[in-house]
Amino acid sequence: MKKVLAVIPARSGSKSVIDKNIRMISDKPMIAYSIDHALQSKYINRIIVSTDSEEYANIAREYGAETPFIRPSRLATDTALDIDVFEHVLGYLKKEEDYIPDIVVHLRPTYPIRNVSDIDRMIEMMIENPKIDSVRSISKAKEVAYKMWFMNDSNSMEPILKDIPEAYNMPRQQLPTIYYQNACIDIINPSVISDQHSMTGKVIKGYEIKHNFDIDTEEEFIKAEQYLKLLNGKNRFVFDIDGVIAKFNPNLDYDKSEPNNQMIKVINHLFECGNEIILFTARGYVTGYDWEDVTKRQMESWGVKFHELKFGKPNADFYIDDKMLSIFDCLELFS
Repeated sequence: MKKVLAVIPARSGSKSVIDKNIRMISDKPMIAYSIDHALQSKYINRIIVSTDSEEYANIAREYGAETPFIRPSRLATDTALDIDVFEHVLGYLKKEEDYIPDIVVHLRPTYPIRNVSDIDRMIEMMIENPKIDSVRSISKAKEVAYKMWFMNDSNSMEPILKDIPEAYNMPRQQLPTIYYQNACIDIINPSVISDQHSMTGKVIKGYEIKHNFDIDTEEEFIKAEQYLKLLNGKNRFVFDIDGVIAKFNPNLDYDKSEPNNQMIKVINHLFECGNEIILFTARGYVTGYDWEDVTKRQMESWGVKFHELKFGKPNADFYIDDKMLSIFDCLELFS
């Protein structure tokens, strides 16, 4: 069995979100989520938290990680590099325990939300191809780097990428897809750290993930906390049908409505997480026509999972609610 070591670097203090690594989010400290992710992995068999704080170390041990040392203060500054922290971890383990891992997994504590299956698949990529130096989680960039510029003091501009002539004048659909490293999961061959003094090496593979829940601001903290609350279930959701579950039908001819499959997938996911799903519709409110049978057949044929279907919602141009979660918020969080 391969020795797969997860390292969670968690220095104390933070300027953007105070003590964010141990701040309570949902029902436990932030760092506990990354420890849980490592514990749930099929391959990780050792978890070490590298921290400069005894308080952080106590919390890490409480949730199942090892803290065999307190990180030196010189490696716990704003300017300390990952490579120095990881060389310290591997150097300590080799010297004190004669322990050398086969694979190192870097899990940053600022990601309380990950899919453990992504961790395992990335480890498998390393196992299946020993020539890989590292595997990094990446996401598609929303902004196109081919349309970005450097600008000097005299306001003269120069494109960042020059391999395609005048790419900045081309439609974005014709330009190559750009990815950024999202820092959620890194898998590393430990010899790359110790021998090459590098966190990546030269043979770097990418693994795409859609969501990015790195927490560096108060707004990102609130977004992640909201997502975790939804995943934990026991919430009551009320969904409109037309314009949300069904694509908008301006003629109110509901028997010809088409499903919004992306939104239905979100609703079913919330249902399966243990949330209560209520469908509430204004169908027939204006005309007095009974759309109940048609609506029930549609929900069944579209595969919508719900607990209750209610009619009688007032038809309006705008709805204002202090507990509103927009369709775009739902799609961003879950799709």
